[in-house]
Amino acid sequence: MKKIIFLTALLLTPYSFAQSNFGFEFDFAQFGYDSTSNYLECYYSFSQGTMSIEQTDTANYVQGKLHITLQDTTTGEVAVDKDWLVSHIVSGDTIQNYQSLIGVLGFVLKTGTYKCVVTGIDALSPDNQRTITEYIKIRPFLSMPLAMSDVQLASNMIQNSENKNSIFYKNTYEVVPSPTAIYGTVQPVLFYYIELYNMNRDNSNFYLYQNVLNSRGQVVSNKARDIKNTANSIVQVGNVMAYKLPTDSYSLVISLVDSTTNFGISSAKKFFVYNPSVEYVDTFNTGGNKNVVAGMFGAMSDEELDDFYNKSKYIASSQEKQKYESLTEVGAKREFLTQFWDARDDEINDGKNQTLVLYIKRIKESNERFGGLSKEGWKTDRGRVYIIYGEPSEISRYPNQIETKPYEIWRYDNIEGGVEFDFGDLTGFSDYMLLNSTKRGELRDDNWLNRLAVH
Repeated sequence: MKKIIFLTALLLTPYSFAQSNFGFEFDFAQFGYDSTSNYLECYYSFSQGTMSIEQTDTANYVQGKLHITLQDTTTGEVAVDKDWLVSHIVSGDTIQNYQSLIGVLGFVLKTGTYKCVVTGIDALSPDNQRTITEYIKIRPFLSMPLAMSDVQLASNMIQNSENKNSIFYKNTYEVVPSPTAIYGTVQPVLFYYIELYNMNRDNSNFYLYQNVLNSRGQVVSNKARDIKNTANSIVQVGNVMAYKLPTDSYSLVISLVDSTTNFGISSAKKFFVYNPSVEYVDTFNTGGNKNVVAGMFGAMSDEELDDFYNKSKYIASSQEKQKYESLTEVGAKREFLTQFWDARDDEINDGKNQTLVLYIKRIKESNERFGGLSKEGWKTDRGRVYIIYGEPSEISRYPNQIETKPYEIWRYDNIEGGVEFDFGDLTGFSDYMLLNSTKRGELRDDNWLNRLAVH
């Protein structure tokens, strides 16, 4: 790591619809730095309405404490492990529930995957705290032939700002982050900021697509515009009229396509809308031919398609695996994955594909429950079993046995009249391997406990 940059501001912005009892939220976005590193911006917010007030003779104030660790999951090297304290004076002895303290931290990180653990604490009431864990993959944008930064969500944006001393100022814009990612009633317009890199290409025609998808994968809005490659790096901003959307979770997908070479990249960000007065209307076309390009897989890059295929392989047949692995064109991969998941849709007429929704949910939960320093949760044996079969009927854990290494027994009462999966921590690093199962087609070893014996 080359350097650490600390920036903080105390900004009063709307905050409502809190996602936890203690109103602390965290978000991040990566931007290009050099050929070996990216610049990581971490955004945080403390909701004043959930914090204690310190009353003194001169002023009343709230204090938030922030702790961040960033650890390389491959080498174990800790790049950041530090506390910060932020304070803000409040008027009177009460504070408005909708006001928040918002700040930003900046780090330069080299290539790698980092486990980021962020804890927000009410410094005046330390029991009031929340911890958020993210895994952040750093792939230097400036080393790619064509690249796009992460999408930064914002609550406000001022173009050609004269406030160059603002910590939110960059490239002539003042971009106020929105760590809560909540819009609608209180925050009616979503703003976003992205950077495009390595745009100096002869005979290229670029188009930027902005798609908003709801939780059912339906495209609820889309825009497109052409981009002039007048510079190697280009800033693009935009907005979404969130006040028009019904209450739901959404994905903002920004795609950059070179129409000359038919090559494209994309970046996505999830956000939430709370609009109880806006009625949901299902406009999804449930006809036989679905628009692949406008759907979920149409917004994915080649790398993202391969990643999602790898996650889907757990339920693929050998013929399906062979077919996908023979594909080289992005369009063919999109078409394959669309057909793959259409074939597994139990309710083809509702346009929702709950099978896919459930599968994605289990991937996310596996990453949260079974991930470690060296492996994402979905890649572990417990993650695979959880993704395919779901939550066990019963889990028996044996973490501190004298004669054996730690192990777990998962039981499923609703499969084949009752089956079990036996996992053991052979290495001592909490990577539980599947040692035995009574499920047909899974690994079988009736002497599995012998492998766990402590000699």
